[in-house]
Amino acid sequence: MSEKEIINTKKLKKGWTTGACATACSSACVYGIIKQEKVDTITIDLPAGAKEFKIFNFEFDENQAIASTIKDAGDDPDITHNCEITVKIKKNKANNIKFIAGKGVGTVTKKGLPLDVGEPAINPKPRQMIEKNIVAISGHNNWIVEVSIKNGEDLAKQTWNPRLGITDGLSILGTSGVVIPYSCSAWIHSIYRGIDVAMAMNIQHMVGSTGKTSENKAMQVLGLKNESYIDMGDFVGGMLKYASNNNVEEITISGGFAKMVKLAQGNRDLHSSRSQVDFQKLSEFVEQIGGSDNEINFVKTANTALEVLTTISPSLNIGHHIAICAQNQAKKIGKKIKKVNVLIVNRSGDVISHIKD
Repeated sequence: MSEKEIINTKKLKKGWTTGACATACSSACVYGIIKQEKVDTITIDLPAGAKEFKIFNFEFDENQAIASTIKDAGDDPDITHNCEITVKIKKNKANNIKFIAGKGVGTVTKKGLPLDVGEPAINPKPRQMIEKNIVAISGHNNWIVEVSIKNGEDLAKQTWNPRLGITDGLSILGTSGVVIPYSCSAWIHSIYRGIDVAMAMNIQHMVGSTGKTSENKAMQVLGLKNESYIDMGDFVGGMLKYASNNNVEEITISGGFAKMVKLAQGNRDLHSSRSQVDFQKLSEFVEQIGGSDNEINFVKTANTALEVLTTISPSLNIGHHIAICAQNQAKKIGKKIKKVNVLIVNRSGDVISHIKD
């Protein structure tokens, strides 16, 4: 059964964000300090509604407490699923809540993020959730909150954090507290933050790549700063709209032939479960560039875009035509972007076409 069929036939289980887990642990700590009681479960108030969390480990005395919980991301393929998230809370003499990055939680080192340089990578919304809940329990905000994620330093290497300038760990994320399976909200969030960081560094030529092969080739061909490269994945529409709304001057879209065919045909989400190559439309592209009747008919019944690329006559230069059509579609989405370029590569990383505005 395909991923698309699984998603369509199974009711997917929602999960909880790292921000919700950190809020639960923070609340348990403050409750334990105030009541001088061991906490096994805690109910917290989230933007998505009340939720009870199990506390995995708990230690306390009259001045501080440590609590942890295991993150459940539901059916979403979240990198932090089953991670242990720990919060240590101490009383603070100052009249404010101070956040500290514990082991496995990153620190901001570049401008452009919604946090100041030097701050722990605990996003504004999770901070608000934590503050709301612990003030409701204690009646004041005199607390120091240290958040940790087990193995967070290693897991962060698989995320955008190093490129965004978030060092030594993961970010504490979430706006509602809920993880919607396959919403890919974390990926889209990373795209937006990548653009924000690049803008803060006065970078005006950014590159959105569908995967590592196309990104590596774009790096080789263009030679831009690392912060210029956005791991767009399949979300070309979201990236272009955000770039357009934030006055990015130039975008290069780099990707494989099949995904660029889908963009050329007007798709804004290039994932295989959400868009498909339309071979009737692809045959029309072949007709437009002078393909023979046999080639046009062949494309109509082809199995894959790769089969089309490797079978029809190289003299037609189908890759160049797809790049032009993809560029036209991208301009419709990113209307305010002054220059839109397209770089198409094959599976070996060789350039099929590179057109510049």
